[in-house]
Amino acid sequence: MSTKVQIVFYSMYGHIHRMAEAVAEGAREVPGVEVSLLQVPELVPPEVLEKSGATAAKAAFAHVPVARPEQLAEADAVIFGTGTRFGMMTSQMRNFLDQTGGLWTRGALIGKVGSVFTSSATQHGGQESTLLSFHTTLLHHGFVVVGVPYADARQMTLSEISGGTPYGASTITGGDGSRLPSENELAIARFQGRHVAGIAARPKAGGLRWMRVRCAP
Repeated sequence: MSTKVQIVFYSMYGHIHRMAEAVAEGAREVPGVEVSLLQVPELVPPEVLEKSGATAAKAAFAHVPVARPEQLAEADAVIFGTGTRFGMMTSQMRNFLDQTGGLWTRGALIGKVGSVFTSSATQHGGQESTLLSFHTTLLHHGFVVVGVPYADARQMTLSEISGGTPYGASTITGGDGSRLPSENELAIARFQGRHVAGIAARPKAGGLRWMRVRCAP
């Protein structure tokens, strides 16, 4: 059986989409892994996207299928990508997650591997708070949360400005969004994809099964 890894992201100007592609590249390096790239639905009206200059950027990944909350139950691992809005996830991602109550009721995501990557306009624009607060939702669902260990020494880079945290990969876009993910940031994203996929593949390889235990109130 293949290990199914979903990369579910929201991107407005393409930075998170590029990071998602890098995460997917890393995950595909793990034998037996099947990767799906999905984006959450847009909530911003088309005319507002046009005024903000996001329409052209979003056209580059318009081919990526739109995720449905119930699809998460089909994955062995889900790696979420979201931009940062005032130190938290985007409203588009929050709205998507708020529709997963049925999955929570059934315990459908318990034991799955979960991970997060992000972006922000500035170097200290809330990347870590976005990642850590996102983890709270994953823990409520029973995900086994995985970050980026310091085995990837690129996090220690001081010769350039770079994203990358032990809580998840990240990129810095610049105030006007003109900065694209650097090779260092993309390499950390690839590591995260490979690391998460490798962990997700272990239970199947070892013949293990996660146990879902319900306790009566």
